Amino acid sequence: MSPLPPDRAAWTGFVLSASVLLLLSFVSPGECQTTSPPPPPVRCSSFKDCDSCVPHAKCLWCFTTNNCTDYPVTWWLPPASLCPLSQARWGVCWLNFEALIIALAVLVGTFLISIVICCCCCCCCKSRHSGLDRDEERFARRREEIRQRAEERKVERQSRHDEIRRKYGLMGDSDHPYSKFENE
Repeated sequence: MSPLPPDRAAWTGFVLSASVLLLLSFVSPGECQTTSPPPPPVRCSSFKDCDSCVPHAKCLWCFTTNNCTDYPVTWWLPPASLCPLSQARWGVCWLNFEALIIALAVLVGTFLISIVICCCCCCCCKSRHSGLDRDEERFARRREEIRQRAEERKVERQSRHDEIRRKYGLMGDSDHPYSKFENE
């Protein structure tokens, strides 16, 4: 008998068999594959126009100097000594670096603001629902108290009526309801 529940044991078996299958798929048959050496890296300075320069992620085109240079990966933004931001192109020729930075900043800002708004709405809705639950609970308790008091008053009223009936002899045998007419 397995110590795991049946569905968990099945799940564990499935995971185990999937991992064995995955490991076996990485093992190749006894062939030895040789790889060709990687091509020599392309120098950015070899590109002579913007359209051939900017598709390479490591290259930056500057319209001021009309040359393609290596993108300075040590900085997020290329320094002004390399090329002014309004004249630098990276990724596409029609979008300068300033516009790219502004567009990305707007997108990131919008994304962060929407996350903050969603979190605030979720927190407010959760507290509002818990407030409604508390109100509903309070109203249910109050209704129950009112119902119990009404029931108590009904029982008291019934007992007073029964006393009055006994006092005036209107309450006879419960087995024979017409007994008062027979006494006359």
